Amino acid sequence: MTTFNELFSQISERAVQRPENSETTKWLDAGVHAIGKKIVEEAAEVWMAAEYESNERCAEEMSQLIYHIQVMMAAKNISLEELEANF
Repeated sequence: MTTFNELFSQISERAVQRPENSETTKWLDAGVHAIGKKIVEEAAEVWMAAEYESNERCAEEMSQLIYHIQVMMAAKNISLEELEANF
């Protein structure tokens, strides 16, 4: 199991290394507009899964939302410390 911080570390590394066949690289190259649209889509899917599907399916959608939020953090160069400062 990957923790929130471990996932962010992996995404941050990929943002620097830009491996060719990486989903993260694809999203970062697409830019903040595309990432933002994906975040909105995933948020809607979380809501629908919470309303109508199992907790397992809801958790799956939540994990996808968290991934895309972290990709946006990398795209905007926002650190975990900056995020945590706003809690």
